[in-house]
Amino acid sequence: MRQRCFLMITTRRGLLLVIMCCGLVLLQLLSCSLNSFYAVHRPTSLRTNKPLNEPEYQALLQELEERYQHYVSSLTKQISQLKEAIAQRSTQLQKSLGNSGTEFFPETEGNAQQGETNLEEFLQAQLNRAEVHSGTRVTGEYALVPFESFTLHKVYQLEMGLSRFPVERPLRKDRRNELAGTLEIALQMLNAPRDSDDPQLRKVYSPSDFIEGIYRTERDYGTLYELMFKGDGSEDFRRLVFFRPFGPLMRLRNEQVDLSGTLINMIVPLAKMADKFKRFMVNFRDVCIQQDGQIHLTVVYFGSDQFEEVKKVLEMTARETHFKNFTLIQLNEEFSRGRGIDVGARAWKHGNVLMFFCDADVVFTAEFLNSCRLNAEPGRKVFYPVVFSQYNPVYVYGYHTVAPPTEPVIKKDTGFWRDLGFGMTCQYRSDFVNIGGFDANIRGWAVEDLHLYRKYLHSDLLVVRATTRSLLHLWHPSTCSDDLPERTYHICQQRRATSEASHSQLGRMLFRKQIEEHQRLHSSL
Repeated sequence: MRQRCFLMITTRRGLLLVIMCCGLVLLQLLSCSLNSFYAVHRPTSLRTNKPLNEPEYQALLQELEERYQHYVSSLTKQISQLKEAIAQRSTQLQKSLGNSGTEFFPETEGNAQQGETNLEEFLQAQLNRAEVHSGTRVTGEYALVPFESFTLHKVYQLEMGLSRFPVERPLRKDRRNELAGTLEIALQMLNAPRDSDDPQLRKVYSPSDFIEGIYRTERDYGTLYELMFKGDGSEDFRRLVFFRPFGPLMRLRNEQVDLSGTLINMIVPLAKMADKFKRFMVNFRDVCIQQDGQIHLTVVYFGSDQFEEVKKVLEMTARETHFKNFTLIQLNEEFSRGRGIDVGARAWKHGNVLMFFCDADVVFTAEFLNSCRLNAEPGRKVFYPVVFSQYNPVYVYGYHTVAPPTEPVIKKDTGFWRDLGFGMTCQYRSDFVNIGGFDANIRGWAVEDLHLYRKYLHSDLLVVRATTRSLLHLWHPSTCSDDLPERTYHICQQRRATSEASHSQLGRMLFRKQIEEHQRLHSSL
């Protein structure tokens, strides 16, 4: 009995000693690894015990801290990504793909392994189809998909967007996150620990080592990125190539939309434009009265000049077409588009209604009215169409007796997309009221429309901004008031210039004498 107890005690003590020895060994290894890491990442000047002054010492400390931060950040993110991938790979992926309704992933109850295999095969097929490993024959210079370059802070772009700047800081959140995320992943890969590396020669990469990147998107396959980093020497570089494949289509909604009974309250602010209003009513009679039949017209007129003519046009249209769905409001105030629309919107007393803020110098079709109904939804989304604006017909069609077409003719030399115009919009009255409408304290050329547009951009509502082929802004002479602030005045003059003619047409006017001289020389030969 005593012998058995002695053996048990001895065994326990032996196990305890073994555990303590293992712990000491682990502590020693951890200490050695930390010392090794510190020795690897210490600046050379510190390893050689060279005496330093205070500024040099502070600079070295900052460098050392930056290196540690990048290294720790890289390890932390890799661990987080691995944990997330292990926890969610089998469940999330199968759930998202099982409900997608695509033809590539059939909606059957299979295991997660089959879904993952199908996804990997599809993404690999996307990579093989894209122009990554080798070139693809294209029909000409217009068919090539060009690269755009970027640095740490700027993008050098061919598609310049609203800013029209060939180089700028990425303003769109999706592009900014896309490029920043790609650069971050590249740094993680460069700084990832590798068993084959010599710790004494290892370089810790930071954003300052990034030189330049290029990227391009093939809309049916994915986006290709190439990033260049400084290497160890002046002639050494590291290039990382990434490909972000596009996944299969996912069915989000399949529904029938009934537009019957969706009335549109068309609000038109007006002042001293009786002739334009007559032309507007010709289009209104044809499209809204004879074809659509679900329109209420609200005209807000400023002042008394030409008011009786406008009133007669409305009354004559009502008599000839039996159209009674209109409201005429007169304001004895100075013209303000925002003020007029705000009065017209709040004058409606029959519940919530879809509104179209319109001007008298536009032409539209019945197709646009349906687009207005389809792209606006109360409490969810507002529609801001990009209008095609007509150039000066004199420069487009010349001094001919035949009148230019009033139907939208969308060509390079007939007009342009007014992508900086935010006056034409379809939105429900409830959204307009909840957002606060137009700011009564803001007056000026195109400022009211932009301010309202920005209100929606800062809200939770979806802003549908899309080109429309069925809404045409007719050219008309314009002036820029001397009372405008200097910056707004310059913008107004630039808008006038771009509204007159295309770039080639303006060039022909500028070099008209040289062109005529050339024609005379060749006609005499």
